[in-house]
Amino acid sequence: MSLQLSLLLLGVLLLIAMAAYYAWLARKSQPRQAEPSEPCTQVPEAGRIEPHLTDFALAGDALASPAPEKKPGLDALIDAIAPIALEAPLSGEAILAALPSTRRVGSKPFAIEGLNAATRRWEPPLAGQSYSQLQAGVQLANRSGALNDIEFSEFVMKTQSFCDAIGGTPDLPVMRDEVSRARELDQFASGHDAQLVLMVQARRVAWSPSYIQQTSARHGFVMGSLAGRLVIPASTAGLPPVVSLSFDALAALADDPTQSALRQITLGLDVAQVDRNEKPFERMSALAQALAQEMDGVVIDDRGAALSPEAMTVIATELAQLYDILAQHELAAGSPLARRLFS
Repeated sequence: MSLQLSLLLLGVLLLIAMAAYYAWLARKSQPRQAEPSEPCTQVPEAGRIEPHLTDFALAGDALASPAPEKKPGLDALIDAIAPIALEAPLSGEAILAALPSTRRVGSKPFAIEGLNAATRRWEPPLAGQSYSQLQAGVQLANRSGALNDIEFSEFVMKTQSFCDAIGGTPDLPVMRDEVSRARELDQFASGHDAQLVLMVQARRVAWSPSYIQQTSARHGFVMGSLAGRLVIPASTAGLPPVVSLSFDALAALADDPTQSALRQITLGLDVAQVDRNEKPFERMSALAQALAQEMDGVVIDDRGAALSPEAMTVIATELAQLYDILAQHELAAGSPLARRLFS
């Protein structure tokens, strides 16, 4: 009996030990959770970013603000412009009533501007103001490509229809010349449109969405309006974010996000959209390293390779050259024209 009892006790102890072991394994495999604290600040945001470390192209993104920067006006550098002569000054109300229902021509922005009779400045028509001259314009290129013949023809028809409504006379540019300029501008933009990405990958324990949000908030990130996205705001209200951080949106929207196990976050920089004075790449690199250290992760590129300090130096050098080229072409990164062209 004593032997049987001993074996029984041994079996019970073994079962208890196994249960404790598997419970420990289960706890260990659970994603890291946020500590109880105030939620991360929610900031309105528009657009998206899908950057890549070595690719040149893709979309921009703007951070909304209570005091947004004034929208830049038409510029012959990136717009096809048609001056509109008027027989007499027009009120802002009359112009606004005649504006086309849409402000796009195909995939390109379309705009009407007026020369304010009082301030002598070009501006979008405003009620209560008087305008002595008008001009219509369409953007020559953006990330959707160059203005084509069909879009230019639509620009001509839209401008002529507007002029018929207000009694104005347009001086339309030559289609062949403007489409040629559009192609040249698009070729330049396509070759100098850099999107950068750094990834932080978990070494061992996965992360929950709340853990990522809480940890990122300690480093200055705020919540965007899109699920699974946070940003470092620009120093000037209304400008695109300096750096974005994204993770699986489905995990953020899960019924129980605490059970979502994430092993990777992505830091992105849309180079042409951000002023170089913000030092965006330096900040993105420092943030990636700080997050990796705090979250027990490693910084990698979009191919999954670990990034060495030497690789970071090479990227920084190439970026400096790109900034110089954009500035030489009057399209300095973060400027109104650059943000329009690279959008």
